[in-house]
Amino acid sequence: MSQAVFPILLKIVGNSWAILAESAPFILFGLWAAGLVKVFLPEERILRHLGGHSTAAVVKASLLGIPLPLCSCGVLPVAMDLRKRGAGKGPSTAFLVSVPETGVDSIALSYVLLGPVLAVLRPLAAFVTATVTGMLVNLLPQSDPAEAPSRPPLPDAPQTDPHAAHQGSQPSLGRRVVQGMLYGFSDLLQDLGGWLFLGILLSGVIAALLPQDVTRFLTAHEGWSLLLMLAVGIPLYICASASTPVAAALILKGLSPGAALVFLLAGPATNTATLTVLGRFWGKAVTAVYLASVASCTLFMGWITNLVFETFNIPVAASELAAVHHSRGLWEPLSAALLLALYLLPLGARKIRARWQASGPTRAACSCSSLPGT
Repeated sequence: MSQAVFPILLKIVGNSWAILAESAPFILFGLWAAGLVKVFLPEERILRHLGGHSTAAVVKASLLGIPLPLCSCGVLPVAMDLRKRGAGKGPSTAFLVSVPETGVDSIALSYVLLGPVLAVLRPLAAFVTATVTGMLVNLLPQSDPAEAPSRPPLPDAPQTDPHAAHQGSQPSLGRRVVQGMLYGFSDLLQDLGGWLFLGILLSGVIAALLPQDVTRFLTAHEGWSLLLMLAVGIPLYICASASTPVAAALILKGLSPGAALVFLLAGPATNTATLTVLGRFWGKAVTAVYLASVASCTLFMGWITNLVFETFNIPVAASELAAVHHSRGLWEPLSAALLLALYLLPLGARKIRARWQASGPTRAACSCSSLPGT
């Protein structure tokens, strides 16, 4: 029994490590870029573009959401807050769709695991899906408690002297870059790291264990594979970065790029938590339009993606995906080790601190328990 299981486990670990090593440099770059986006594109600036119910506001919301590094659980409170502070229902919905479907970190990861074509089509499809969803929501009646006349107006651009504001309140460029790096490599990595590593491990399992019968079925029935990925993605909670290696492994097993795109879009944008919150605070009509629009648009964009690959005879990123299975040098494993260290060391430090704090009553007898911050 153990002799049969050990080679499988070894293959899973090998596949997962190869994917992690290949992806790590791009993940690190994506975290760095996401931190800069967080610092230089603050929430107040986003809010100024989301007022009203115009098509322009929906388009702006879709565009602004594309680079932001938030998953569906992270964007929900942001979208709720923007809505309460006066953002339009359509733009808020478009923002809620585009943010979790993609981001600078997942785009960088898509480039190395899925190839340049899907790396471009993924944010484009997210923009189309978000824009269509926001426009459809704009057609619904706009009267709800969030739009009462007493709501606070959207903030206007500051009227103070820009030079004085820059000198008085704005941190220096270097300090803001450092703040962005700290956010990307600390806060964001801690938020996404668990899901990301789980996705990489799952991709290793898929590559090792998915039967060839399933592969042949996925290859022969493109239409059914689109619907299957939609059915899997809608209830599943998975962030954009974590879904990328899973999609790459499925493509390696024969899934069409369009079906993979359906999974990449539907998984992050729709899950039971998002739909429950939407139904509770924005109403059943918005929830129904949201779900129907995301499902329809992702299926359409998946079909378009397959058509593009077939019409222009584009290889399904076979060279990029095959490259995951061999090392290209020392840079990749070093990046993987750095990424793991950045994620695991703070976790270990928190556990040590928690145990140290838990022993507080014992240390009280030594009169050393009143340290600041403990």
